[in-house]
Amino acid sequence: MKKSHLIACTLLTLYGLALPSYAAQNIALWTLGMKPKFTPYFENLVKQYEAQNKDIKIEWTDYPYEVMQAKLASAVGAGKPPALVNLNVPWAQEYAQHGLLQPVDGLLGDSKAYLPSALEDLRFQGKVYGFPHYNNVNVLAYNQKLFQQAGIKVAPKNLDEILSVAQQIAVKTGQAGFAPPLGKIDNYFLQQGLPLIKDGRAAFNSAPHIALLNKFAQAYQAKALLKDGLFAENNFSQVVNAYNTNRLGMMIGTSTVFNRIEQEAPAVYAQTEIASAPIGPTGIADGGWLFHFAVPTGVPANALPEIGKFARYLTNDVNQLSFAKLAGVFPSTQQAAKEISLAPAGKSPADKALTIAAASMPYARTLYVAGVADYQAMQRALVKATEATVTGKMPAAQALAEAAAVWDKQLIKQANKQANLQANKLKSGAK
Repeated sequence: MKKSHLIACTLLTLYGLALPSYAAQNIALWTLGMKPKFTPYFENLVKQYEAQNKDIKIEWTDYPYEVMQAKLASAVGAGKPPALVNLNVPWAQEYAQHGLLQPVDGLLGDSKAYLPSALEDLRFQGKVYGFPHYNNVNVLAYNQKLFQQAGIKVAPKNLDEILSVAQQIAVKTGQAGFAPPLGKIDNYFLQQGLPLIKDGRAAFNSAPHIALLNKFAQAYQAKALLKDGLFAENNFSQVVNAYNTNRLGMMIGTSTVFNRIEQEAPAVYAQTEIASAPIGPTGIADGGWLFHFAVPTGVPANALPEIGKFARYLTNDVNQLSFAKLAGVFPSTQQAAKEISLAPAGKSPADKALTIAAASMPYARTLYVAGVADYQAMQRALVKATEATVTGKMPAAQALAEAAAVWDKQLIKQANKQANLQANKLKSGAK
């Protein structure tokens, strides 16, 4: 996201300098980080589609995450965009905001085939900007032995209960109960329905935000939170290592993590039970992060029907279910998601995790802050405030106020820049 303004300026400067050279029978598909693991899958899809549509040629290219945005910026700016590009939701929102993606409402066909939550993820200013592909969602895993030692009989159902159970585990067993990635405190705020920005200013220096941080601080002081990587943006490795060595009562993660637990710690795996990850007051399940196929601006109208047909093929029930099983993710069509959630639940933690997570998919949404330049720097200020509060170095109100000042400075700067750009456009139009 930190490159958003550079990308947008590049695109707005270059766009229109060259007319697209595009053959309707050639469909350029760009995917994101699929090679080499999923090369056979996509090659087979392309082969099957071309066999069924003799006049169509699919040109598949895969790019790693770190170069995709620059490649797409250059292609759209040069007037030679791909027909379909694989994006996550924050990138799509950014491109749609700058007018660099086309809405696909008229190409979706039966939009009811997709999960409503997936379509809402891709709905910007009332229009849908992509064909939903795959998503993920978390589950709650807990160590039954540590739960029994702590006298806990029922899995927690919300964040407050998780923190309470974590403290009970710490008191009764001497082990940490929970390991939240507080480097993503912004996601916790959003899932709890606490806004980060309101009316162009930071909104997190409020009583509800302060109360949530103080709950984490209380759990930390009770030694209920795993300290390993606590304030990192990604503490996955530390969390799994602690769980595998009986040093952690609960962990939240995707269903794919259980293969690793089974291999590294079979005894812990055998005493693991699974529950749904708590859904916050927003009704949003933890861990949603949707990927999809978008149509860039500049793709000519006469090519859209064939592109829509191919996109529907990529994201139909059969192909989504096939990819989900192969990749360990979850489909975003109604029927494919239902097939996974209604599958007979096995007795192993991995089997239970799969079916429990699938049942949560209708509540999966991508949580992020949209349209903010240099968001990573702002996020670091918020994490710094969180660490100061949780570790007892600074009262929550003071820490959040200091972080809010950093955010407001950046937000005002961005608003002024946008106002100047708009004023210059109006002047240019007047001339």
